[in-house]
Amino acid sequence: MAAEEIIREISDFCRGAGLAESTFGRLSVNDGKLVSRLRDGGSVTIDTLARLRDFMANHVPGERGTARVRSMAAAPAARPSAVVEPAVRSPIQPPASKPAPYIPARAGAEPVTDENGTNFRFFDNRQKYLLFVNTCSEKWVVANRVAMELNHISPRPPAVRVFDAGVGDGTVLSRVMRAMHHKFPTMPFHIVGKEISLEDVRLTLEKIPDRFYEHPATVLVLTNLYYSEAPWLSPKSPAAAQSMIWKDVALTGNSSHEFEEQLTDLQGFLAENWNAKTSPKTGGSMYERPIVLTLYREDHRFLLDPILPRPGRVTADYDLIIASQPYRARASAEFKAKRVIAPLARALGPGGRLIGIHSIGADPGLEIVQKVWPGENPFMVDRHALLKAVKNELGAAGRNLNFNSYADNRSVFRYDMHTLPSEVRGSIGTSTLFAAWNAAIYVAQIEDQRLSEVVKNDLYLEATQEVLQRNGGLWFNDESFVISRRSV
Repeated sequence: MAAEEIIREISDFCRGAGLAESTFGRLSVNDGKLVSRLRDGGSVTIDTLARLRDFMANHVPGERGTARVRSMAAAPAARPSAVVEPAVRSPIQPPASKPAPYIPARAGAEPVTDENGTNFRFFDNRQKYLLFVNTCSEKWVVANRVAMELNHISPRPPAVRVFDAGVGDGTVLSRVMRAMHHKFPTMPFHIVGKEISLEDVRLTLEKIPDRFYEHPATVLVLTNLYYSEAPWLSPKSPAAAQSMIWKDVALTGNSSHEFEEQLTDLQGFLAENWNAKTSPKTGGSMYERPIVLTLYREDHRFLLDPILPRPGRVTADYDLIIASQPYRARASAEFKAKRVIAPLARALGPGGRLIGIHSIGADPGLEIVQKVWPGENPFMVDRHALLKAVKNELGAAGRNLNFNSYADNRSVFRYDMHTLPSEVRGSIGTSTLFAAWNAAIYVAQIEDQRLSEVVKNDLYLEATQEVLQRNGGLWFNDESFVISRRSV
């Protein structure tokens, strides 16, 4: 049996049982470092594997996370799993022919082809995204998790430097900026946000006027460059570099209203220039022309002059990098490492920290999906596998980095769909069911091709209602990890 399969089996079990992996190793075979050795390429004997599976088959979570083991005679052996299996197989049958592999993305992710070179695009229908954002608490829960990292950074003059690898609608970034002001009220901020979507840039600009009022010593840069380019604000292609649009906007006045008016005036510039096109290689979105948009207050230009970015003179030594849902769940660990996380890790300054966040399933949201598509699980790459791939990708460049996966009780967190208690006790309204279904398929990244088959009848809504009523609501699980650079 491949070590990766054993590790995945143990990881799923620990997540479902609420055990740290070190605790699992100690309780099962009296070896707290078992799992870490497996991740580093170790192996186990057939006898040890049998003991591990016996433990997982007969483990019962006790109160407050403690464990007790039942005897084999008490109940038949069954492998627990973090992936919630449907209690009753849905009458909705999977398609007769296997659909083509699909690798969708969360907001802000970049295009990629699947292993067969097939081109795909993520949801063109922004209503799915906006409905998810406005009915679930993911954005502010993620912002709270990111804000915790502010306690572990030590900014150096002339500014606190932050990079957001996928601004989305700006909710996470604006909340983090509020937390930054609370933590560092007198320090200048240099913040760079990557976002290719015109609509998301518009939504972001609506959320930041008050940030310039509360914290006037702020430089905010928005760009549509790729992950490998955005931290340095420099396209790699000579042709792209020649066509790049670099626009500085010095905000005048001293009120949020005045700043909002000037940011609103940028809509024409954005509509004309912040355009995306379809990649002929991947089918995903890519910029037509690279853009760097720099925003700051005119009355603080003198103070901010040392941190204002200028073409060809950008330092990417960031104190904090936010990488929340920056890649497709179904993409391989190697792709995520090479195309997203490794380039961002290289942009960390001394003492800087990169926090990565992605979905992991093992929640009612995935249960809804599995009732319709039994066995569906897009969350096959966990933080441990990803960090291992990042180490391999960075090679010698990663020697002064720390890779922190943390225990589940620190790494894993959940967010909920907003519902009133009365909404899920009895008959659930159709609008609530549609919102829950939308959230489930959005997080699981189910493509429209498969959706068109199952929405022809109400069985998918019946499955959604059954899951909501049984769980008393709908929630999703994310996990986080941190890569930090050692201080000089």
